Amino acid sequence: MVSNEKVRIGIIGAGNIGNVHMKEFKKLDECTVVAVTDAFPELAQSRAKEHGIPVVHENYKAMLADSQIDAVVVAVPNEMHAPIAIEALESGKHVLLEKPMAFNAASAKDIVRAFLKSQRVLMMAHQMRWEPLNLQVKEQIEKGALGHIYNVKTGWMRRKGIPGWGTWFTQMNKSGGGPLIDIGVHMLDLSLHLMGGAKPVSVFGTTYAEFGPKKRGIGTWGKPDWNGLYDVEDLATALIKMDNGSTLSLDVSWAANTDFIDNQPYIYLMGSEGGASLRAGKGKLHKEVFDRTADIELTVPSVDEGSRVRMSRHFIECIRGGKEPLTSAMSGLTNSLVLEAIYESSRTGQAVTLDWSL
Repeated sequence: MVSNEKVRIGIIGAGNIGNVHMKEFKKLDECTVVAVTDAFPELAQSRAKEHGIPVVHENYKAMLADSQIDAVVVAVPNEMHAPIAIEALESGKHVLLEKPMAFNAASAKDIVRAFLKSQRVLMMAHQMRWEPLNLQVKEQIEKGALGHIYNVKTGWMRRKGIPGWGTWFTQMNKSGGGPLIDIGVHMLDLSLHLMGGAKPVSVFGTTYAEFGPKKRGIGTWGKPDWNGLYDVEDLATALIKMDNGSTLSLDVSWAANTDFIDNQPYIYLMGSEGGASLRAGKGKLHKEVFDRTADIELTVPSVDEGSRVRMSRHFIECIRGGKEPLTSAMSGLTNSLVLEAIYESSRTGQAVTLDWSL
């Protein structure tokens, strides 16, 4: 497309996360949201009216057939990520795909194969890479301030936050898992990004379901269906080993009897020349100077446009410039391979070697 043309975007999925994308893309002059669709037509109509979106398509297939649309955002339940993303790529659309990439690793590989044939942009919607503190730490890592990062501890331990009990969120055959695939994927993706080119090779992990089956630990996200099903985990822990010998430990929960880091996401990076801590919205760099420990506190800008605006703009820039996104198709596949390996390790009680074959 011509580099100065507005990118015309369609939103597939008008639920909570789809609504967030509508709000964020409206803030950019480089694009315009021209259509929306949802499995619940009334919701799509309501969002269209709220955001001034001119077209409501009957279903996603009708949207993909619309020649006036350049790119789509796929913001639907996990089980539909692969079929819709693949059809979108095959129809010539650029795709911004919500996390996780797919319901399982096999479906993620199907998406990657479709992407490789498509000559289109496929970007994963991992907005945490664009948070101000995370950007600052990444800049220092690229300058060599941390040296070789050999150990990382990350996680997000929510005390009482099971979303939409009984809905697709808590059904393995619809979501692919619980907090590990829901919020754990964010911490996994960000940690691997900060670790640079380290490639995961093996995983040992365990999952637990001590709250959900008892209808405890219920959060405020989503509307529960008490006649539904809960067969996913509510806590997961894993150790991931990289091809360069470095390790990453991951702990996540929707519900747990703990008050860990204020129920907020955290990352601790340990490098040969320095370290970094990101926790509860604060960040520090760590060094040893003159045989003494020294900490440098990072600051969040007083005025900031927001991580999702930066992420959305990056998607548009990649479409216009034909660039590979920072959160590329391969980053999505990496996350899916690790997540599935953790579930498999929990089932078998054995370490799992990742299968990178396409």
